[in-house]
Parts: sequence; structure tokens; C-alpha cells
Amino acid sequence: MKKNTTTKKSPKKALAKAQSKRIGHLAAKQKVYVGIDLGDQSSRYCILDEGANVVSEGQLPTTKAGLDSLFAKMPSSRIAMEVGTHSPWISRHLAAMGHEVIVANARNVKLITQSVRKNDRIDARQLARLARADPKLLSPIRHRGERAQLDLAVIRARAELMEARTMLINSARGLVKPLGERLKKCDADQVRVGTGEGLSEGARAVIVPLLKTVEAMSEQIGQYDGQIAEMGKRYPEKKLLEQVYGVGPLIALTFLLTIEDAGRFAHSRDVGPYLGLTPKQRDSGESQPELGISKAGDKLLRSLLVQGAHCILRKRAPESDLREWGMGKMGKGGKRAKKRAIVAVARKLAVLLHHLWATGEVYDAHYNRKAAEAAAAKAKGKSKGKVAA
Repeated sequence: MKKNTTTKKSPKKALAKAQSKRIGHLAAKQKVYVGIDLGDQSSRYCILDEGANVVSEGQLPTTKAGLDSLFAKMPSSRIAMEVGTHSPWISRHLAAMGHEVIVANARNVKLITQSVRKNDRIDARQLARLARADPKLLSPIRHRGERAQLDLAVIRARAELMEARTMLINSARGLVKPLGERLKKCDADQVRVGTGEGLSEGARAVIVPLLKTVEAMSEQIGQYDGQIAEMGKRYPEKKLLEQVYGVGPLIALTFLLTIEDAGRFAHSRDVGPYLGLTPKQRDSGESQPELGISKAGDKLLRSLLVQGAHCILRKRAPESDLREWGMGKMGKGGKRAKKRAIVAVARKLAVLLHHLWATGEVYDAHYNRKAAEAAAAKAKGKSKGKVAA
């Protein structure tokens, strides 16, 4: 007697297949709008029809297979999700299927972030409704490509190691001070196990493990520096940015990889607000409070631009229009004038770098000064002509 080898499908799988078929049938007739609240292991979704009626709600694994089970056979639809850890690869995966993908800047969507009733199901519904009403309400962002994502990950990993190394060095210095001792002064990349020489035996027993870790970190940072140097060969446009004093390969590459496409900004001045280097505004009537910068953009690039501004304004730095403008800002105001000047120069630097990238121009550090001198000479010549006449 033959055994029955046919396997029965589980009720869950059969239901999911039937639901996917029904959604696909509906999407073929009219456009549907999808909101996905992304989670690390699983994600909630909500599908609306053109009349804003909920067609389907559910949960799927946050994996390529999980997404394929719902979206692979669905006709082109508009899908909205919040920016997050998984949004870069998920947005690329769904876009490759032909869907219109909107990645919302949750920071600007108060309807979601500041809602008094908040859970994954409600968030998915809100995203779907906003996507149906007007995508601009989601303050959409654009993720960089996969190659740029990988290259930028190298730079970010290096930055994390740099920060961790600094914390360990500060901890080591702080641990020996209460014992009445001090570590030798040196740059972070020069800290080695031997830096603890001269300390008491008890102090060395405490901090040598830290110094060994710092030394290993410095070696890893050096390896990342080698990767970044090789990476630079793939981006010849970085040479345009390195024309500016204070901008090295690290700042240039981070700028290129973060922005990715110079054409995404119609005007170079728009880069400042994008990177959070412009003041916040809360004007009301005659009240115009002085607020700090928005810090809305990429934190790493913003900090690197501030480092570049420090280089431009430091003593014995070469003269330039940007330095002259920054020094003028520094001379105005009180104690906070220097800090404001550095941020202002960082903003100007971002605008300048985008302009050089977009136009391919040769950088003239004294362009404004020369233009002003030429205008003054021209005006002087005209006044002499009038006197002679």
C-alpha cells in the first residue's frame, strides 16, 4: 500500500498566499498605498486603496524573503517607511521591484513622532495615509547607493574607533591622577604600552591593559587609513575639494559619499541647512530668539567640516577669503564669537566644496579680494575721468 506523500500546506501559509493574491488583484485594478513600520526582526505593514480604505494589515519578517512574499508579485505601488537601520537596503530592494519608495524623515513628521497613541500598527497606518495624501508631508530623504554605503561605512567605522580610543586614553589619564601620577603627554596615535613607563607598579597594573587596547586600536585605525587611501582612487573628484586648505582626503571623501550626487541641490547654499549648520528658527511676531544650529544633517560630516574650519582659522594658516571672513566674524560679539565664527566658516566651507564639485572650477583662495580690488580700481578710474572732463 502506497503512502500518501502529498504535504498539506499550513493554514498560515495558505492564508498568506490567498491574501497576497487578493492584494495583487486589487493593485492591478487601482493604485494602492503601503505604510511599513520597520522593526529589527519583523515589520508591520498597512495597505490602503485609493479610497483610503484599509485593504490589508499584517506583519512580515524584516528579510528579503519576507518582503518578497508580499511585494514581489504586487504591481507598482507607493510604499512609505521611516528612515532607520534597515531602510537603506529595504528601499533599494523594493525599488528594484518597480515600486515607488518614500523614505520619511521621522524627525520632521510630528504626526508620527509626537503622537499620543503610538504603536507599530498605528505608525504603519499613518505612513500609508500620508503617502496617499502627499509624499512631501513625509519630508522624504534619499538614501545613497550600495557602493557609497559600503565606502562610507569604512569611514564611519574609523570614526567609531577614534572616539573609543580617545575615551580609553582619557580614562587612563583620569585613573592615575588620583594616585598623584600622570601619563606622558603625547598625541593619541603615539600612545603605547611604553607610555606608562615611570609610573608606580600599582598604577601600571591598572592602566597597562588599557594602553594595550589603545595600541591595538591605533593599528586598526592605520588599516582603515590604508583602505580610505585606496578608496580615494575611485573618486577623482575629491581633488577638486582638496584645493581648499584644511580639506584632506578624509573630509573630501566623507563629503562626496554623504552628498553622493552634486545635482541633488539646485543651489550650493542649500547644503548648509541640509547638514544642520544653519540656526533654528522659532520667530513669532516681534519675538526672534537667537537659537543654536539645527544639527539636522549628518553628524560625522558636520564635525569634520568644523575641524576643517578650525584649520582655516588657526594661527599661521594661509590667508584666504574664507579665513578673512571668519576672522571678521570672530572679532564681533562676546565670548561665544569664536564658536559662532567656526560654525559659520564650516557652513561656508560646505557651500564652497559643493560649488567646486558641481562646477569643476579651479579654486582661487583670494577671488573675492581680487574682485573687490578690481571694482575699486575701476571706480577710481571713473572718478578720475569725471574730474578730467
